Amino acid sequence: MIYKLYGDTYAVRLERGEEVVASIAELCEKEGIRAGTVQGLGAADDATVGLYSIAEKKYYPTELKGDMEITALIGNISRQEGADAPYLHLHITLAKAGGQAVGGHLNRAVISATSELFVRKLPGVIGRFADPETGLNLTRFDLD
Repeated sequence: MIYKLYGDTYAVRLERGEEVVASIAELCEKEGIRAGTVQGLGAADDATVGLYSIAEKKYYPTELKGDMEITALIGNISRQEGADAPYLHLHITLAKAGGQAVGGHLNRAVISATSELFVRKLPGVIGRFADPETGLNLTRFDLD
């Protein structure tokens, strides 16, 4: 991972073999990012995306292999209640040969060529709490 800060935004380049979620978490730890936004694109050859079932309160993962373009990567950075590690909520759309697109909640993606990301650091902290009704970790804004 190579990156540089421009104002409040980190321009990031991921190299072949690097994993997207782990790399963003590493950047957040190194640079003290407690709230932020993420956007990016690139190429991957090994990814897992999830679809959340509200009725069952669980994610269903789909593993994807082969050449894929990351046509959209978007998300946010916050902190889970009671934890200090970054909480990354990322979604991705991947395009395969023939124009087939697959997307969902990003669990992991391994870069096959390169990835270009922009991580914007927001001032303050955005928190998350476990919501028993949905089974999701919802945002909270009263931590500053």
